[in-house]
Amino acid sequence: MTEITTQTIQIHNGDTAIDAYLATPQVPKSDWGIVVVQEIFGVNSHIQDVTRRFAEQGYVAIAPAIYQRSAPGFQVGYDAEGSKLGVLYKEQTTSEQLLGDIQAAVDYLKSLPHIKKIGTIGFCFGGHVVYLCASLDSIDATASFYGARIVNQRPGGGEPTIAVTPQIKGKVYAFFGENDPSIPPEHFEQIESALTKQDPANRVFVYPNAEHGFFCDQRASYNKQAAEDAWSKVLSLFS
Repeated sequence: MTEITTQTIQIHNGDTAIDAYLATPQVPKSDWGIVVVQEIFGVNSHIQDVTRRFAEQGYVAIAPAIYQRSAPGFQVGYDAEGSKLGVLYKEQTTSEQLLGDIQAAVDYLKSLPHIKKIGTIGFCFGGHVVYLCASLDSIDATASFYGARIVNQRPGGGEPTIAVTPQIKGKVYAFFGENDPSIPPEHFEQIESALTKQDPANRVFVYPNAEHGFFCDQRASYNKQAAEDAWSKVLSLFS
């Protein structure tokens, strides 16, 4: 693994300054930049760890704080109180804000001289957000992990997020746990149908015996086998 540096920077969506956790390899090994999008729990230690993991693989990676407007600096663990707060702040976000925040992270990455392609990865609420943001022209590939309510909701209201699928130009890999109580199996099927209709190269992976949050090694639902397989597929997607 390559040596990396980390820092918190600010990016701008219009007049809004957004904190972002940045991990940079000392010697970049890829012309991809990666935007990492948080769960409802903020840019916490897990999201920072994922961001560093990309940098250790030679990517520049950035995790914007998408709760900046309502809860600057928000990061909590995986307990009931953290979940309650995370849902509260999630419900205060809108699709327009999220699209602008992710585009601001993209713009920062594209300002770096060696970055030519952009990937996004998101978990939980972030899995929903990156599916929405896959509709941006600047996104070349998307890894969406257990994003709930893609089929029937959109942040801030409006047409469900799945409706943006025809606007997606890059490749999408979506990852789900078969035993996720927050996402019914028919949603996996609807997402797979929409994505493969848009582009047969898009893929949906459903892991047997895996639950919501299976990628996160700080959750009781962590599934090492599923997480390692999904990580290998993510690195393949961003190669």
